[in-house]
Amino acid sequence: MPHSLRSKSFLLISWLWPMAAWAQATPAAPVVVQADIPLQASLQAEFALQSGRLDEAARAYFAAAQASGRDTRLSERATRIAILANERALAGQALALWQAQSPHAPGVRASAAALALREGDVAAAQPLLAGLVNDPDPLAWRQALGALVNAAGNPQAVGQVVQGLLADDQLPSTMELWQELGRLLLRLDQRALVASMVPAAVQRFPDDPRVALLHAIQLYGDGQAEQALAVLAPVQQRVDDDPALRNALAAQYDAMGQWALAAQVMARGEQDVQSWGLRAALLVRQQDLPGLNVLYDTLVAEAGARPDAAQRLLLGKMAQYLERPGQALSWYRAVAGGPERGEAQLRAVGVLYHMGQPQQALAAARALQDDVAMDKEVRRDAYLAEAELHGLLRDPATELQVLIRGLAAFPGESALLYARGLYWERQDDVRRAEADLRALLLQEPDSAAALNALGYILADRTRRYDEALGLIDRARVAEPDNAAIIDSYGWVLYRLGRHAEALEQLQRAWSLQRDAEVGAHLAEVLLVLGQHEQAEAVYRQARELDRESRAVQLLGERLGR
Repeated sequence: MPHSLRSKSFLLISWLWPMAAWAQATPAAPVVVQADIPLQASLQAEFALQSGRLDEAARAYFAAAQASGRDTRLSERATRIAILANERALAGQALALWQAQSPHAPGVRASAAALALREGDVAAAQPLLAGLVNDPDPLAWRQALGALVNAAGNPQAVGQVVQGLLADDQLPSTMELWQELGRLLLRLDQRALVASMVPAAVQRFPDDPRVALLHAIQLYGDGQAEQALAVLAPVQQRVDDDPALRNALAAQYDAMGQWALAAQVMARGEQDVQSWGLRAALLVRQQDLPGLNVLYDTLVAEAGARPDAAQRLLLGKMAQYLERPGQALSWYRAVAGGPERGEAQLRAVGVLYHMGQPQQALAAARALQDDVAMDKEVRRDAYLAEAELHGLLRDPATELQVLIRGLAAFPGESALLYARGLYWERQDDVRRAEADLRALLLQEPDSAAALNALGYILADRTRRYDEALGLIDRARVAEPDNAAIIDSYGWVLYRLGRHAEALEQLQRAWSLQRDAEVGAHLAEVLLVLGQHEQAEAVYRQARELDRESRAVQLLGERLGR
């Protein structure tokens, strides 16, 4: 997915409080490479894994697990990698061994349920999931949710098993689980099922205002925006003493594009720097400059004569967005200490540039590079900021020289290698881009970002699809639930002509993250498979998310838009 190829910008406004943080789902834990896995597995299996040959790695881990007889880490790793490799027979064998070693482990039951759902065996999956969601372990239901996410490529089976759990009254009284199930099912277009969950939730949680949020999610997903707003309106009166409910309600309004209502909700109750920042971000989203001006003046008054570092940083951001560069610069320079100082000084570089003072901005970035009192990360980021400045000044030669200087100061630093790799990619020099990303991988062989970036470049800019697949497979091992990586996997499968498999993976990525690039990829595969109506629907959603996306525009040309 191209998102992983976009470097961090140090010169543009960004807000530290993303809306998604208000109501996040917690996916199943990613597979973690164990540093102390026995030597017998770290030879053949790890060599195969580093080469991107997941099927060989899974077989080697399974052989090692059989030889050990009791090491659950090996059998678990063999199971998970076999599932990723789509080696279903081997996954079943490895799972049987893992189950014999640790029959009641939540991970065993979640993997078994995911495998069953992938095969469409709802009858086998339901009791496993019922056991997980009702397990006294407070994290077990999240394993169940992770199993459903892993099986999202078969949305019919996921819908059927949730319907079975609901019909048999097997869902526990955990409102958070109900909410996350509702969100997942809507992403899988199981709208009728979500509608059936609402009356059951009302009966189960008669006094919980979060039921209204679930109802609103369902109504809005069905295109009934006015009804959704009506359901949410009474909840506003209950948020003053409940910050968690306030954040959740604001997040729902934000998801519906009702940013003014979200800002009103965030203004209720006790305020702190985080809530001020969220309110500012919402006003920015709706481009409400008068409202942001009022909030800025209010916060200046609230902070008094001696605002703390976090308040000064926030005020600097607000002033910068309000195009008050002199005030923004003063606020940033007034952050004298604490963890906020480095970010404030980096943002001051951007303010100077946008004030039409590029030479002063370059000097400020270089001063940060030489400031030994600053954290290493800030000094490193100052090289990245200076390189970005030269890019904006259309001076790619000097941009490259800055990255070279940064790597001389911080030899082998992964962020700088990554940035230079992306520089070469922008210059259409795939060979040098590959060299830098491979250098990064030599020192960080499990870097999911680098694996995914290089794999995507090879898939998108060359015909080395098998090699790209191997790299992306390694990224999948590190972060199996990362939507960007799943999207890359689906895209390379498409380029390989494996359209049915690509569709399954891209549907899963789309269920995890509504992103324009993912939607464009999914719509293209649907189009190739002859599913024109579905392709049009997904394309429209992707275009609404980001009309400027290159992938969306290319697909629009194919569709004659």
